Amino acid sequence: MNYQYQSQAHTRSREIDEGLRAYMLRVYNYMFAALVVTGLVSAIVLTSPAMLSFVQSPFIWVVFLAKVAIVWTMGARVHTLKPSTSQALFWVYSCLMGLVLGGIMYNYTGTSITRVFFIAASIFGAMSIYGYTTKKSLDTLGKLCFFGLIGMIVAGLVNIFLGSSMLHFLLSFAGVIIFTGLTAYDTQKIKELYLHNSSAAHQLAVFGALQLYMDFVYLFIYLLQILGSHRD
Repeated sequence: MNYQYQSQAHTRSREIDEGLRAYMLRVYNYMFAALVVTGLVSAIVLTSPAMLSFVQSPFIWVVFLAKVAIVWTMGARVHTLKPSTSQALFWVYSCLMGLVLGGIMYNYTGTSITRVFFIAASIFGAMSIYGYTTKKSLDTLGKLCFFGLIGMIVAGLVNIFLGSSMLHFLLSFAGVIIFTGLTAYDTQKIKELYLHNSSAAHQLAVFGALQLYMDFVYLFIYLLQILGSHRD
């Protein structure tokens, strides 16, 4: 009886591990696909004077508000949205981010953009692996990063009126630290959500991909603001 129980437990554990690996692979595949979509939209912006004019106009705030609405909707209804709806919102978000990112990248040289991308990818990869493999709870780190992010948003709004280059640099530096930490925290939470509710794997995979996608993109943006070389 004891041998049979151990055999069943081992089989169950193996099934969970295989399911978790498949789930995390789905998360990263969604994230990678979204980055490709974002890159394509950014490329269109960079080669289209009309698109550049749009992203540099006040109408870009409509894009920002739409992005916030999508994230809020997917977060609040992660367990109730149909997988097809979640995916549609996810792809729309990646397109909107491409518009924003294209406007940002226009100010930097292609060489520095490529260099910073690989730096961001290296940091993201290392922290995501850490978040997936560590046995230590990262809840405290997540809370610190969350409150730091709130502080960044407030300070950023204030700096719209101050126009301080020093504060802008400090906020960029803080952004790198915060999204580096969030990458590890979000990876661990995405893993734990699956272990607690594997039946909702399809919905959770899309939302998890959105979280890691945002971590990577904002890590890239803040690194670009620090390390990127401006156009002449």
